[in-house]
Amino acid sequence: MARLLFLPIILSLFWIAFLHFNNVPLAQGKRGFIWIIGVSGALIALLSLAIWLTA
Repeated sequence: MARLLFLPIILSLFWIAFLHFNNVPLAQGKRGFIWIIGVSGALIALLSLAIWLTA
């Protein structure tokens, strides 16, 4: 479960690499970071709830 906390970090690193590879400034890719944090947070919350309900 603790490994899921690394998911936003890993996805953000991939997003930074993608932006850098395509010569896009980080400020322009800000919306992607918001999506990464939101989706990862929702996934972590749902899986935590599932573990809590089944434990």
